[in-house]
Amino acid sequence: METENYGSLIKNLRQKMGLTQNQVADSLGVTPGYISNVENNRTAMSLRILTYYARLTGCSLDSLVGELDPEYSETAIDRKLYQNIIKLDVETKEKLLKTLEIWSK
Repeated sequence: METENYGSLIKNLRQKMGLTQNQVADSLGVTPGYISNVENNRTAMSLRILTYYARLTGCSLDSLVGELDPEYSETAIDRKLYQNIIKLDVETKEKLLKTLEIWSK
């Protein structure tokens, strides 16, 4: 992982999710100052906090800490699909599921 981009990645993910530093801090059980320090590359998240952050943002843990292994590409695609699906309303999810069932036959 390139450490100079780590804080920017964390910040961009937070902003993409529409979350404030306070909201992220509350969700992770840390202070907003801690989140600020991470985003400004003054500190790195512990593995435990990083795991919670990955779960909060819907990212894979390895996408936060480094390059994806080529063998991981299918799971990364699965994650992208999941991130888009969770934004859909229930009716659209049901339609998507029916479509996928037809395609998989």
